[in-house]
Amino acid sequence: MILGFCPKALLAGGLVATLSATGALADTVKWGAPRDIVSLDPYSYGDSYTINFLNHIYEGLVRFNRDLEIEPGLAESWEIVSPTTWRFKLREGVEFHNGNPFTAEDVLASLQRVSDETSPLKGNLPAYKSAEVVDEYTIDIELTGPYPLLLNDLTNILIFDKNWLVENNAEKPTDVSAGVEGFATFNTNGTGPFRLESRTPEAQTILIANTDWWDEPAHNLTRIEFQPVTSAATRVAAILSGEVDFIDSVPVQDLPRLQAAPNLKVLERTDLRTVMLGFNRRDELVAGGENPMNDLRVRQAMQMAVDMDLIRDKVMRGKSRNAGTLVAPAIPGYSEVLDEVVGVDVERAKGLLAEAGYADGFEFDFICTNESYVNEEQFCQAIASMWSRIGLEPRLDIGPNAKQTPKRANGQADVYTIGWATLPMLDTYSILIQMLHSKQGNAGVFNWGGWSYPDIDRLTQAAGVELDREKRLAMETEALRIAKEEIVMMPLHQQPMAWAASSDFEDFPQFPDNKPRLWYVTR
Repeated sequence: MILGFCPKALLAGGLVATLSATGALADTVKWGAPRDIVSLDPYSYGDSYTINFLNHIYEGLVRFNRDLEIEPGLAESWEIVSPTTWRFKLREGVEFHNGNPFTAEDVLASLQRVSDETSPLKGNLPAYKSAEVVDEYTIDIELTGPYPLLLNDLTNILIFDKNWLVENNAEKPTDVSAGVEGFATFNTNGTGPFRLESRTPEAQTILIANTDWWDEPAHNLTRIEFQPVTSAATRVAAILSGEVDFIDSVPVQDLPRLQAAPNLKVLERTDLRTVMLGFNRRDELVAGGENPMNDLRVRQAMQMAVDMDLIRDKVMRGKSRNAGTLVAPAIPGYSEVLDEVVGVDVERAKGLLAEAGYADGFEFDFICTNESYVNEEQFCQAIASMWSRIGLEPRLDIGPNAKQTPKRANGQADVYTIGWATLPMLDTYSILIQMLHSKQGNAGVFNWGGWSYPDIDRLTQAAGVELDREKRLAMETEALRIAKEEIVMMPLHQQPMAWAASSDFEDFPQFPDNKPRLWYVTR
């Protein structure tokens, strides 16, 4: 096993020299991750990478199966007993890792904890009002109104043991961003397929199989050794040497080398995440002066100037998928009709700028990060160069996520990159309510540009209470059509996603939401 290495050595790229050279155990996965999880408390931060890892330990009432379809989890069945009340029948005979029985009281305590005013994840249950225990294995969830996507939301709400929370004074949620820690930050007690053996933050987290799991395991693993390896070059070197046997973030430039390695198999597909550009739609540019991007002709010109085929072929090594709409094909609400990519037309773009009164172009701030998306720095440089061809003068500002996100979120960007995978909802309503809707209340949290389209708001609100699936999806598609015509956001591509695993694995399914689910893995 891999134990006792120094996290600073990882950051310096010294993983291969630091790890022992013992071969992988037949029933162990040594996971070289691009970063560490932020906490052992799944309610501590809205970080999908952390929550996914903790899904090996904790479970929800429902879950996504191997085909990303919702299926029963800790709840065996459910029904809508009124437009605002859902009743869940719970699975009997389930035990937490400490041996405590699972009951409706645990669900109630978990729902109260995650919906607490201090919970960073309270927004993941936007329609939740309250819950009531009916009997030991039945619970009613009351919503603020009719809401069709409760099951989607509940896939990400993991269930705690009430007695364990009470005994350890952990009934209130923790909050990583606010520095609030507690017992659940460093300890776990779930019902899932693996249990925690040990954790050293920024170094290693070890899970072992839960032999008392209520479900019949699809995996044959006994151990997961998760270790953050922040350097991409070090991760690649580690899997080539056999020091780790799975990495979930393979740089596209290293794919040929890994594909040529006889001891590895490379798993490739495009991500569900659509990477796009957002526009400042306030009255003034960040640096002052009238904002040209409020003119549709200017946004059309900026879109026509960008050659997505060239970016795909050169920057993304042919691995990305050009996007004509804001959600990927697998997301409910997607329409193939809307997915036509706007062609490059430099002369027409110049003409549109002239029609709008900007024949001489204009300067603006273009904010990108160097770590959020695949080859982001390179495609931002390419886009800035393409805009220069039509007379625009982007001031390209590239930096780490921690520095750039406050600029984007606080209106200090004229154009900015953002990616959206609709997680954990896996439905178009996610991007409509979070990004395209006007900023009001819990809506428009990621509407960083300050736009407002009453028709999009109306369709989003109607879709959010429509229980007929086909009618709801039609509303969502119509909202996407308006967003496309108005270029509210400019879609770029679904980015490439590549994992590499030892050829010793018999089955290692790759999921389009880029979440490893090792309870399906066999060696």
